[in-house]
Amino acid sequence: MTLKDLNINKDWTLFLDRDGVINKRLEDDYVKNWVEFEFLDGVFDALKYFDALFGKIVVVTNQQGIGKRLYRLEDLELIHGNMLYEVKYHGGRIDKVYFSPHLAAEQHPSRKPGIGMALQAKTDFPNINFEKSVVIGDSMSDMEFGKKAGMYTAFISETPKHDALIDFNFVSLAAVAEYLQNS
Repeated sequence: MTLKDLNINKDWTLFLDRDGVINKRLEDDYVKNWVEFEFLDGVFDALKYFDALFGKIVVVTNQQGIGKRLYRLEDLELIHGNMLYEVKYHGGRIDKVYFSPHLAAEQHPSRKPGIGMALQAKTDFPNINFEKSVVIGDSMSDMEFGKKAGMYTAFISETPKHDALIDFNFVSLAAVAEYLQNS
């Protein structure tokens, strides 16, 4: 099966991880303020394309830096507000951003791989059908999140990874959009 075989349309929802998918992941650090946030190449064009394809687009991101007190909720809200503004300015769309501020050690259900953020999105947007959803992320916790919720999973990495949790491999969000556009 390929991603094209899913026949994605406006009935589908796209769940996106943030760091490493939309913006550059900081090695052994957290994006703590807007100055440190750097969009990855091709993200704006990809989100513009996905706007026309998917009915809903949401971001689901673990943000344990808040739990570690490395940055504040207000800092994260500013980052996400600016991110949403820039995406819209460039013709794309993100319907809502969900985040979990909890530490990994807490194993909070809202923190991926728990599916709390997916369930919150379904509460906010009742027409979301997890069987008609794709999660795109760059970590195995993103893939586990997707599988636990019953979604298709697309793994972002320079090196393809073969694992039962991964349905599709791509090098970037831009590569996913390019692949779907050329179908």
